[in-house]
Amino acid sequence: MFKNLTLYRVGPQWAADLTRTDELLRTCQFVPCGATQQKSFGFVEPRGQAHGPMVESVGGQWLLKLVTEQRVVPGSVVKRRVEELADAVEQQTGRKPGKKLQKELKEQALLELLPMAFTRQSHTLIWLDPRERLLLIDASSLSKADEIASTLVKTLNGEIEMQQLHTAESPSACMAAWLKDGEPPHAFTIDRECELKSSDEQKSVVRYARHRLDTDEVRQHILTGKMPTRLAMTWRDRVSFTLTDTLQIKKLALLDVVMESHKGSARPPKEEAFDADVAIATGELCQLLPELIEALGGEAPLGAGFSAEVASRSKPSSSDTAPGAASAGAEAPASGDAEPAPWD
Repeated sequence: MFKNLTLYRVGPQWAADLTRTDELLRTCQFVPCGATQQKSFGFVEPRGQAHGPMVESVGGQWLLKLVTEQRVVPGSVVKRRVEELADAVEQQTGRKPGKKLQKELKEQALLELLPMAFTRQSHTLIWLDPRERLLLIDASSLSKADEIASTLVKTLNGEIEMQQLHTAESPSACMAAWLKDGEPPHAFTIDRECELKSSDEQKSVVRYARHRLDTDEVRQHILTGKMPTRLAMTWRDRVSFTLTDTLQIKKLALLDVVMESHKGSARPPKEEAFDADVAIATGELCQLLPELIEALGGEAPLGAGFSAEVASRSKPSSSDTAPGAASAGAEAPASGDAEPAPWD
């Protein structure tokens, strides 16, 4: 159900009011891009049922879903149209357009092309554990997770504050010690994938895939200053994942033993499958996360910033102004080598 998780600690002042949260999310529901709108985002029903709750509570765990839609215009098409417009200006005036006019022509070309562009959508799950005051975002990068966290803070009118969860010890230093000593923390095993990176100007990177990591070669890389940035691990033979140096959990997968232990006589009906999937995934992760945090020296004391820390890392974008609306003033990414949508 979850593929990647970034962890945030929710501030103590937040009142976990399910009804209030649902009402606020409804004010920021997803609306598809308009004809000349490049990007749109908003919340949808996590269960996928129209007019259902905007936040689902399953066993006390809350699930939200954010949808982002983006119109994709190939950069080469925009460039060709700008050249056509520039040629027309030159024929009329006898002069080539200057930088200011070129920028205006680029914006004009994009507005002309957007109605003909295909759209693509991405969906992001947000998991709130009200009792433990944890927020977990299924985003592939820290910057994307921060953007979503910042969006959620704005949507909830600032009634919730959050800060990325930090541990007392650096994940990178802990991973280095586990690899060097060959002793992973209790309840965890080290798998066969790892990335090591040097901190010098060279920024040398060594990646191991499907490779034993309890070797002198790996230890020598660590002794010469290369630190782990990613390490594949398994928890209690039940959940496999990759831990990063920024305390993100990637490539999450529930192993067969988990699914076997939850197998009944038959697959639950479709309307019950959502609850079952949420219960299984959150049930396992609610046990894994405390043990992982403990293995990293426990949770570090909270700073004073909360949401301010998240917002400072979020990249400013036109979509920050209001959910469901975005400017069309920037060039859309090309379809062939398109950038991922903001919250894939």
